[in-house]
Amino acid sequence: MHLPPRSKTIASIAVMTAAVLTLSACSKSETTAGNAPATSAPVSASDTAMSSDTSSSSASDTGSGSDTGSASSSDTGSASSSDTGSASSSDTGSASSSDTGSASSSDTASSSSTSESGSGGGGTQVVQSGDQGATCTIAQYGLKPFDLKAGSVGFSQSEKEDNPFRIAETQSIKDEAQKLGLKLETTNAQTDLNKQISDIQDLLNKGVKLLIVAPLNSDGLEPAFAAAKDKGVPIITIDRKVNMPACAQYVSFLGSNFTQQGKRAATAMIKATGGKGKIAILLGAAGNNVTDERTKGFVDEVKASAPGLQIVAQQSGEFARDKGQQVAEQLIQAHPDLTGMYAENDEMGIGAVNALEAAGKKPGTEVKMVSIDGTKNAVKLIVDGKYNAVIESNPRFGPLAFKTAMDFVSGKPVGQNVVISDSEYDSSNAKQKVNDAY
Repeated sequence: MHLPPRSKTIASIAVMTAAVLTLSACSKSETTAGNAPATSAPVSASDTAMSSDTSSSSASDTGSGSDTGSASSSDTGSASSSDTGSASSSDTGSASSSDTGSASSSDTASSSSTSESGSGGGGTQVVQSGDQGATCTIAQYGLKPFDLKAGSVGFSQSEKEDNPFRIAETQSIKDEAQKLGLKLETTNAQTDLNKQISDIQDLLNKGVKLLIVAPLNSDGLEPAFAAAKDKGVPIITIDRKVNMPACAQYVSFLGSNFTQQGKRAATAMIKATGGKGKIAILLGAAGNNVTDERTKGFVDEVKASAPGLQIVAQQSGEFARDKGQQVAEQLIQAHPDLTGMYAENDEMGIGAVNALEAAGKKPGTEVKMVSIDGTKNAVKLIVDGKYNAVIESNPRFGPLAFKTAMDFVSGKPVGQNVVISDSEYDSSNAKQKVNDAY
């Protein structure tokens, strides 16, 4: 159709206007999509305002040690405090609101309150829900609030970092300190109590303002803790308890319910054996509460629930793979009719598997295997049919330890005995959850 010149001009303007409007709409749509959150989970105001010192997820959750699996998915079990009801983005795995106290009693909500079944598998530690008991404040401890970022933090590791638990534990502490911009001084006692005492005193001499200690033994560290108390340096203990009063010689203990771990291991062994047969226990190192409580939980549950399951031997493998293998070899010779072995950590359990195979026995079928820790190597053995169950003991203490420390030095109450939830691996979930292991 032929249009006069004026009509052509009007038509051209209309076409150009429509094009501009279309381009603008497309641009707006693309911008909106580009800013969309990575997850559809609702995010509360407290989540968006959360500062770095209240985060409960660290770089270690996605890579603590070479074996650690990713922790950013919903499998981590990370949950915000029930007081806020918020849910954080899957990109951060964050599990705490800015106004929740870490692991304290019902007066101060725990940083990641959840039921025991909803554990922090895949990285993030999750504090058990419910009343955590007595709390401690910096005023009760005889100190005044201070800025932790103005000084440095000391971390005293107890054992050689030659097993996955210690590797993941130390890396988690380092990662979280770096994330929060804190200066961290670290030592390793190399499984020597006297060295750990000396290490702590060295950290105090360097002027650290707070200590995180993974105790080697439950007794023996009194001189070092007393020195810290005299210098006004609060201590948070992780992984193992010390036989000293909380909120007096140290602030708080963060760790698992080890008696419950032993009980759950017994339940798994009873299921695997049908509640009948002869079993041996590879005990952990002497002198600490972990060994004592994991043994008590297991033995008591077997006696109560499976009288047909006979415990024929208990011997220490000292939480080491090579020692566990040596002890297992002796137990196999002394009790060739064993039908099960319970190892109080994965490393000893893996050593026992090696011993069983060397003796021509089939671990996982002929001799049932159950242990505690949650290392990737042990979980893979479940997938391979050489292991029956692993009870998790999560070593990624960094986020919870620093959350507790930050709360404490700011004047907030923190729990004196903070119990975390632990997951469990067996043939029904090991293949799907192997990357949650460390």
